[in-house]
Order: sequence, then C-alpha cells, then structure tokens
Amino acid sequence: MATARIPQPITDDPVKVDSKHYKVEFENDRVRVVRIKYKAREKSVMHSHPESIAVFLTDAQAKFTYPDGKSEGIKAKAGSVQHMDAFTHLPENTSKKSFEVIQVELKH
Repeated sequence: MATARIPQPITDDPVKVDSKHYKVEFENDRVRVVRIKYKAREKSVMHSHPESIAVFLTDAQAKFTYPDGKSEGIKAKAGSVQHMDAFTHLPENTSKKSFEVIQVELKH
C-alpha cells in the first residue's frame, strides 16, 4: 500500500473515524486484524495506521494523500502481501471496482 515513508505518530484510528470502510475482525494484546472495504470511487478521511501487514483480497488501485499534501498512486494485485511502517493518509479508491484488504496491525 504505502511506499517507504518517514514513520509518523498514530493520530486518528480508522475504525473510529471511518467505520464504513474499516471493521475490526480480531484483536488481542499483540495484533489487531482490520477488514478494509472500499466501493468504487469511495474516499475516506485522514487517519493513521500503526506498523502492519496488508493482505489484498482483491486487486486495488487507490490514491493516498498524506498530511503534507503530497499524494501517490497505489496498485496491488489480489493475493499480494505488503509490510507498511506506521503512516497517516487519506485514501481514495480510484478504480471503478471495489477492493478489500485484511490489515494485521502490530502492537509493540
């Protein structure tokens, strides 16, 4: 999902600020598993993620806008897995198709 960027502090929890797109599937003292679902062209609000592993259940095409105003296009194939450092962004599905991701957030 995100390219290597300078780690940023966690601010707004996506499950709290955007429950339409983010749902906790499992949580314990070591990890939190979040299901992320966006329909075509849907956009979120600025929020943060801790260090995590993303498992793409479908192909995904999105635009991530960062707090500094810079943005980048993101593409991932169904079945791909990516490590992400903690980061803050505003995601937008730029595809005409829905996408779904399982994100395993690491608790330190």
